[in-house]
Amino acid sequence: MYSMDTSLNWRLAEGYKSPAQIAKVLTEAWVESQGYCPACLSSLKKLKDNTPVGDFVCAQCREEYELKSKKDYFSKKIVDGAWSEMNKKVSKGISPNFFLLNYELRDRSVHNFYVVPKHFLIPSLIEKRKPLAPTARRAGWVGCNILLTEIPQAGRIYYIKDGYAESRDKVLNNWNKTLFLRDQKAPEQKGWTLSVMNCVDKLAKDEFSLNDIYAFESALKEKFPNNRHIKDKIRQQLQILRDKGYLEFKDKGRYRVI
Repeated sequence: MYSMDTSLNWRLAEGYKSPAQIAKVLTEAWVESQGYCPACLSSLKKLKDNTPVGDFVCAQCREEYELKSKKDYFSKKIVDGAWSEMNKKVSKGISPNFFLLNYELRDRSVHNFYVVPKHFLIPSLIEKRKPLAPTARRAGWVGCNILLTEIPQAGRIYYIKDGYAESRDKVLNNWNKTLFLRDQKAPEQKGWTLSVMNCVDKLAKDEFSLNDIYAFESALKEKFPNNRHIKDKIRQQLQILRDKGYLEFKDKGRYRVI
């Protein structure tokens, strides 16, 4: 098992009183010292605070990452910045990748740490929040949430899960497994692929049949109301996932998750 130090350097928090500031200092320092780029395994460089592109950049391949950390598990949504800016970046495919870190101050350690690659993000996953009240300091400002539940499991690449570190090779392989999504520029096309990947996840089977996926026809029809050929689209997406090495075709309409 690959060794990764999950402990937070508490000495760095000396002089800070705000829990938010303490968490920021500790988690950013941890990522810089223990993290690495999932795309090439190189070291990460901390960017200056309030840098528009994110919090970290790979020293080798220049992939950019934004860090989100919290004590509780990330469940349904990730709170992010300005909706207009994030929506624009996602539409153009230039948003950062997201590091999600779950820590526990009680034992001063990282419990979960994973990356959501930017190629899993499409505009429909960026939820517009209500404008800030007129009495707020930034009255009228509109933020956004990233809908984590709409991202397939393959879009959550773990470095540490429940306190245990994954090998570097596994992180790299999991990153490379879905890079084909970067070739899909049209949001609706990628939306279909992600939706079928989510259907496969919900089956929770290593092997499944075409009829298993057809069971999601009504849900997909609701999601894509303008498409009158849902089953044809399902077969198309399964073929794409097979051709890209995400699935293996067995025989007689059966598939295996690779």
